Amino acid sequence: MSSQQIHKRLVKEQVVTILENYLAKEISAKEAWESLGLKKSRFFVLVAKYKDDSIDFDIEYKRIGATRKISEAAEKAILVELAAERKLIDDKDIPIRNYNYSAVKDLLAEKHDIGVALSTIINRAKNNDFYIKRIAGRIHDREVLTNLIGEMLQHDSSLHRWSPYMTDKLYLITTIDDYSRLILYAALVEQENVWAHICALKSVFLQYSCPLKYYSDQHSIFRFVKDRDKNRPCNIYTKFTDDVDPQWKQVLNECQVTAVYALSPQAKGKVERPYRWLQDRIVRTAAKEQIRTIEGLRRVLSGLVHTYNTKWVHSTTKEIPIIRFENAIRENKSLFKPFMLNKTNQTVDDIFCLRLKRMVDSYRKVSVDGFEFRVPNGIPRQTVDLKIAPAAKNGLVRVRFWQANIFLGEVLEKLENLPIVRF
Repeated sequence: MSSQQIHKRLVKEQVVTILENYLAKEISAKEAWESLGLKKSRFFVLVAKYKDDSIDFDIEYKRIGATRKISEAAEKAILVELAAERKLIDDKDIPIRNYNYSAVKDLLAEKHDIGVALSTIINRAKNNDFYIKRIAGRIHDREVLTNLIGEMLQHDSSLHRWSPYMTDKLYLITTIDDYSRLILYAALVEQENVWAHICALKSVFLQYSCPLKYYSDQHSIFRFVKDRDKNRPCNIYTKFTDDVDPQWKQVLNECQVTAVYALSPQAKGKVERPYRWLQDRIVRTAAKEQIRTIEGLRRVLSGLVHTYNTKWVHSTTKEIPIIRFENAIRENKSLFKPFMLNKTNQTVDDIFCLRLKRMVDSYRKVSVDGFEFRVPNGIPRQTVDLKIAPAAKNGLVRVRFWQANIFLGEVLEKLENLPIVRF
């Protein structure tokens, strides 16, 4: 049967002809209602209406009353929530640039116990200047270009004020698997430094193993670029792009993971879209729950990442990320390789650490910003590698000494004695 109303498919004369043929027993009832595209019950209602008054018989649908009108309380609540949306959009420090009418619809149901159609909210928005016309953005590739999980992980960070009830901005650091779109790491930190990104590598590698490639932008934390970074400490002008490996890249090198760099903002589109998904919902949840602390924001972030990974159907892959990821594991479609320690006496802190190289003097000592370390068993006038990581006790760092791939020993030192080291 047709879902379209009869007056939109047939004219009155056609309907009358079929009804007359049925009443004259020239066609059966079934033939009549199938010709009219009606169900049996609706057909006999129409027959009764025609028999009752064939002169004024009409097939036009007549609405009785304004059935779609919403209450005054609902009208007011819609405008209140739209005004709250505008306040978020007008705050340039908050990563909200468009109205989210679906979020308004959910809020009306949760907060006011009001159920209205999305189209109703959009109509009120357009009529009351709560509408921003979307500008067609620059087209970029949304396809999945990898065929296996672990083939390439995308890594990025963004700085925003995540709650209208907080004044401080925070960095959101995220890592996502390109094939499955699973978010492997997400953290809010107060400062962006190389250690925050090394901690992201540590979390991913220990939980999921090491990927084939890591894809990031060209921030100086990730890549040395000639001219731009020529004045950085310990670098000289004769160094060309990629002649110097930043600390973050040294961790990748030791784990035999290849660093790949985006050449434009558009090239990072795959990681930017989950960012926008998270950004939008972090801010709106923080506004709804009046979040005022970084701990509260981290709780919100954890819940949203769980929702994204386990419940949200990705618009490109048409699959839930965790299901796509787990299916790839079952089908042996993975390029993750186990994280391993390959040297005697090597620990995780020898991999995920800050690195310095120093020359051992004749007294078996090295100097870092004027502070001297005695190197146990160090060979004078040869280079020694210092692997520095935070100790369990706050304010202390563990310095482990390596020379020609041989572990020499370790010391605990106060972080304040090493101003060059930043955690």
